[in-house]
Amino acid sequence: MSRLALTCVTDPAHPQLGKAVAEFGPVDVWEQLPQLNTTLARRARAVRPEAVAVECQRLGIRFVIPGDADWPPQLAVLEHSEMVNQFHGVPFGLFVRGVGELAEVSRQSVALVGARAATRYGEQLAFELAQDLSTSGFTVISGGAVGIDAAAHRGALSGPSPTIAALANGLNRCYPATNDPLFEHILERGLLISEFPPGEHPTRSRFLGRNRLIAALSLGTVVVEGSVRSGARNTANWVAAQRGICMATPGSVFSAMSYLPHQLVRSGEAVLVSNAAEVRELISRHPQLPPPPNPEHRPTDGLSGAELAIFEALPARGSRTPDELAARTGLTIPACLAALSALETRSLVQSNPNSSFQLSRGTK
Repeated sequence: MSRLALTCVTDPAHPQLGKAVAEFGPVDVWEQLPQLNTTLARRARAVRPEAVAVECQRLGIRFVIPGDADWPPQLAVLEHSEMVNQFHGVPFGLFVRGVGELAEVSRQSVALVGARAATRYGEQLAFELAQDLSTSGFTVISGGAVGIDAAAHRGALSGPSPTIAALANGLNRCYPATNDPLFEHILERGLLISEFPPGEHPTRSRFLGRNRLIAALSLGTVVVEGSVRSGARNTANWVAAQRGICMATPGSVFSAMSYLPHQLVRSGEAVLVSNAAEVRELISRHPQLPPPPNPEHRPTDGLSGAELAIFEALPARGSRTPDELAARTGLTIPACLAALSALETRSLVQSNPNSSFQLSRGTK
């Protein structure tokens, strides 16, 4: 009950609270938490975990924790993986709804992720990849969003194997509502999982923390489509932090949705795959991913997606204005200015008297 209670007071992947649970155990942490003078303590004093458990039972939601027979052993990788976007750690527990045991359903699985604003090509590719993987006996894991996620779930459901949707909200009402028919279908053939108790709503930080589950549960992760600002970038970062297998599919060089998979392949962070057979081959061999083309420290290491897009959009000679950079990258002008300011702080770009920007000498 203490682990269930902890999910009610803080977003999972909370590094400090997770460290305390690992060191002192969930029971001691929960008993001591209400006595502190903190925001978490005030929330803890208002929580009634017994009522949450009753609501879960009413909705047919199970709560599984580390040590349970239904707990996926592969989630142990989160204990030692690197931190991503200030998130880290093994879940306190998982809320599970649907058909099958989570440990068994996720034992042989592949994650398919990508853009919400997917192209027809991307959705078709995700559908066919998932369908072929399902036919081969793989569970397909994704995030239940519109676009690539939904196409992947539908493709998996058209095959014989189950699918898992990892959500960033409580399982009493799934998000987005436009996918309600899809979620109902998943419940008939697979599982919905979440770190959040019923009634909790999705937030940006919760999506970022949720992505670590998608990466950790699967034997490999395929990025199908994604723009420069795609949330799938975060999932790929989690795969790297967990030293997992990241794959990416090719797309049109004229499509903004091809930016992320192409960039992942170009930087050596992902292996190019074009069909399910190549995905299966990669997973079966458990290969060592090739190192980046330039393994030593690069000035662009650590840049955000927006900062890297701006950096790449600046010419080797000459300069561009924020308006021109916004048009080339698809970013808003405020986002361009913020990225330019960060790049200037790192001495990667310099501003000119005419309000344009150019690369600093020796950076490209």
